[in-house]
Amino acid sequence: MGGPARTSRRAGLDNTAPVHAMNLLFVADPVEHFKIYKDTTFAMMREAHRRGHRLAVCEPQQMHWQRGGKVVARVRDITLTGHAVDWFSAGEPREAALADFCAVLMRKDPPFDSEYFYATHLLEQAEREGARVFNKPRALRDHPEKLAIMEFPQFIGPTLVTREPQDIRRFHAEHGDVILKPLDGMGGMGIFRVGPDGMNLGSIIETLNQGGSQSVMVQKFLPEIADGDKRVLIIGGKPVPYCLARIPQGSEVRGNLAAGGLGVARALTARDQQIGDALGPILHERGLLLAGVDVIGDCVTEINVTSPTCFQEIFEQTGCDVAALFVDALETAIERMAR
Repeated sequence: MGGPARTSRRAGLDNTAPVHAMNLLFVADPVEHFKIYKDTTFAMMREAHRRGHRLAVCEPQQMHWQRGGKVVARVRDITLTGHAVDWFSAGEPREAALADFCAVLMRKDPPFDSEYFYATHLLEQAEREGARVFNKPRALRDHPEKLAIMEFPQFIGPTLVTREPQDIRRFHAEHGDVILKPLDGMGGMGIFRVGPDGMNLGSIIETLNQGGSQSVMVQKFLPEIADGDKRVLIIGGKPVPYCLARIPQGSEVRGNLAAGGLGVARALTARDQQIGDALGPILHERGLLLAGVDVIGDCVTEINVTSPTCFQEIFEQTGCDVAALFVDALETAIERMAR
């Protein structure tokens, strides 16, 4: 995937049909709420539409299954208009079996709650009925975004996962400056930094730990966060040549864009490339067509698999058409599975 790709594709909606136009179903949050100037799912849709693929959408709660039948969903066929406002037109809702689509793309944003978990089981049933689902439902369940890093200790900093307040206090005493986060947070939600003075450590433990009922992740604070929390995208097992560094602003410790971080696209460093080359084939083999590996300095901090983002920011700043790389990988995967 070396070098900027397909920079001419930004303008317009070229409807040149590919040799094999496909029906694609996006399982996502309500499309009416998309912020299309930055939404990665929209970027995927736009590139698929440009190639002549047909698009449909549904929300997870619109899927259902009954004995004797297949997993079906109440879907809407949509067409992109090319306008910034009223960016799509939709047909009337209809019931369709997931297995009748060429591919189903699970793009529901976190949190990974019980309903998301149940949705992966419906999607896995649809797979048994012949559906091709990306990312693979079992892989979504097997790679919780905070805990997936445990498999790769050679790439992470000092990290603790526990329910025990005393474990957290010992970890803090050892490392002095730490980050505490809930395992089900997203967008930087619920992240705390505690310095050497231990200010508010007890209160933060009580807030996150909920009296021992909730596990907490604690990591040694990495001062390299000042240079950005980098999102390294892995598509089809290979790292995209550019990452997006989310840089904390002002007194904020979080670089997440949702928390006000500034996104700056950069070429991968040698370490970023090493991480992507090591993790990429493993994640791809497990059915993760797309993953977002978060890196601070030289250390992996999270592996995002539910709905990784940053396609549009990287394209706008570098000309590397990440959406085109993704649809390339999607088409290749579908062709291989159809053989």
